Amino acid sequence: MEAMAVFGGSSCVISSIHSSSHRNGALSLSYSSQNLTLRNTNHLAAFRSSSSLFSFSHVKIHSKKNKPHIFLPHLVASMEQVDETYIMIKPDGVQRGLVGEIISRFEKKGFKLTGLKLFQCPKELAEEHYKDLSSKPFFPSLIEYITSGPVVCMAWEGVGVVPSARKLIGATNPLQAEPGTIRGDLAVQTGRNIVHGSDSPENGKREIDLWFNEGEVIQWTPAHAPWLRE
Repeated sequence: MEAMAVFGGSSCVISSIHSSSHRNGALSLSYSSQNLTLRNTNHLAAFRSSSSLFSFSHVKIHSKKNKPHIFLPHLVASMEQVDETYIMIKPDGVQRGLVGEIISRFEKKGFKLTGLKLFQCPKELAEEHYKDLSSKPFFPSLIEYITSGPVVCMAWEGVGVVPSARKLIGATNPLQAEPGTIRGDLAVQTGRNIVHGSDSPENGKREIDLWFNEGEVIQWTPAHAPWLRE
C-alpha cells in the first residue's frame, strides 16, 4: 500500500504502510526507510506550519550507511614485526671490490647482520635458487653468471627489513634505479646488477635456509640496539 502524508507543506510517499487506530484519532505509521521519498508540496498545504517540528525541509536521507572505522591490530603489530632477508653480493660485486660498500649500506641503515660468508655457488644450488625463472630464455646465462665466481651470502634481520632492503638495492634495471640506491649508484646493466635481495619475508627465510647451514646464522644483540628503536 502507498500513501501520502502531508506535514507542514511537505509530503512523503511511504511504501509498506501498516496503520492502526489509537485514541484521539492518532494514526501510527510504520514504513520501510528504503522506499521513503520526500516531495516539496508546500503549495498544496491547507495550513502552512510555522514550526519546523513537522517539516521535512531539514531532513536528510542517507541512502548509504556510513562505513564503520575498523581497527586492525594485526596491521599495527606487523609494523613492529622483525623479519629476515637474504642478501647476496653477486660475482660482479665481489670482483669489483664492492663488498664493504654494500655491507655498509645495510649497517648504516640499522639492520643486524646474522650470517656472512664468501661462497662458491655450485650449479645445482643456483638452479634451485632461481627455479622460478627456469622457463625464461636467459636462465642458462643467469646460472653461468652466478656460478662464475664467489658470491657473498648474507642474512640480515630487522623491522621491515625485506621492503627496506629492496629500496636500498633499487630497481632490477640499474638504469631505472634511483640515485642513492646500490644499483643506481654502482651498476649500469641488468645482467650485472651486483646484488640480490629477497622479495618477501617468506622467501627470505627460505633462501637463508637454502644458502646457510645450521649454525652459520648467529643470534646476537648489538650494543647500539637501544639507540635504534624505543
